Amino acid sequence: MLLSIALMVILGFTLSGLFTRLKLPGLLGMMITGILLGPFVLNLISPDILNISKDLREIALIVILIRAGLSLDIRDLKKVGRPAILMCFIPATVEIILVVLLAPVFFQISYIEAAIMGTVLAAVSPAVVVPRMIKLIDSGYGKEKSIPQLILAGASVDDIYVIILFTAFMGMYDGANFDSIQLLNVPLSILVGLLTGVIGGLILVRIFKKIHMRDTIKVLIILSTAFLLITLEVFLKGFIPMSGLLGVMALGITLLERYEILAQRIMHKFSKIWVGAELLLFILVGAAVDIRYLAHTGISSIAIICIALIGRVVAVNLSLMKTPLTLKERLFCSVAYMPKATVQAAIGAIPLTHGVTSGNLILTIAVLSIMITAPLGAIGIDRLHPKLLKKAD
Repeated sequence: MLLSIALMVILGFTLSGLFTRLKLPGLLGMMITGILLGPFVLNLISPDILNISKDLREIALIVILIRAGLSLDIRDLKKVGRPAILMCFIPATVEIILVVLLAPVFFQISYIEAAIMGTVLAAVSPAVVVPRMIKLIDSGYGKEKSIPQLILAGASVDDIYVIILFTAFMGMYDGANFDSIQLLNVPLSILVGLLTGVIGGLILVRIFKKIHMRDTIKVLIILSTAFLLITLEVFLKGFIPMSGLLGVMALGITLLERYEILAQRIMHKFSKIWVGAELLLFILVGAAVDIRYLAHTGISSIAIICIALIGRVVAVNLSLMKTPLTLKERLFCSVAYMPKATVQAAIGAIPLTHGVTSGNLILTIAVLSIMITAPLGAIGIDRLHPKLLKKAD
């Protein structure tokens, strides 16, 4: 295991630095590191690490969402209003509908398999989007119209919405009945997640104000509370739906609202943690990529990803109608809503392991969508934000 960790860190940071010098996102170097060291190429990552890969990726995702919450000022979000809500649901819904309509034609699969494929494809990657939006908030780009906050909030809820639909469609494939109660699980999961996150945040604020402790200890307590929220989601499953990830984000927002001075200090600590978490996340995502499937990917797979992306861009612009955003700002929002990685890596293989007939195809398209959209979105955000967004004085 020690050799694997050493190789991951050294090669990961080396390739990340090389890509950065080439004006490309460093995450590409990390993903390539994972592909090279992973079980389908050199097989130099210890099975002990791969066995807990899902848990390690989830920890990295928790770090991202805590950072997002600590950066998301509710006052800025209130300025956005209706578009923020629409961005949570409309782009993903349009993308899923397009895949449901086109996948049976392209691949001769059933509509329920197409629905599963659509939900795998439709989620935005918080691992790509969140750190970049936080950077824009810190630098002042789009601040006047709260554009980074809009994207941050929309992308976070978008993932929850898509994962709930994915679970529902998998249940339909396995023979479970689909009824209106499953649709009600979407808003209920969001509300319960927000409520538990806020309650957790209020309790932590009270503790931190009453008991003096080092900021490092506070960071560990916040992380542990976030882990408890994720565990609570699993515990409540079958009784009441809850989005643990949204609860984690609400935890960070509550800390910012009720104890801003501490939140600003803690934010710097989590920025340092993210350096290692980002490396771990994208290397493990790359390690999950079986390049043998990519060799069998036809033009139809690329076509359906591109058509779904076009539908997403149109839906983003529909969500932003009757807003003060300029054409350039709407173009930026469209680009920022493109990248996919984390959710696709997390759920892309589930249909295959559950015996879905087109499981290999769904996994292949999930992997291909990561390879196409993650760099496209990351490069687009990094290169276009100075040209498309106004920087606050």
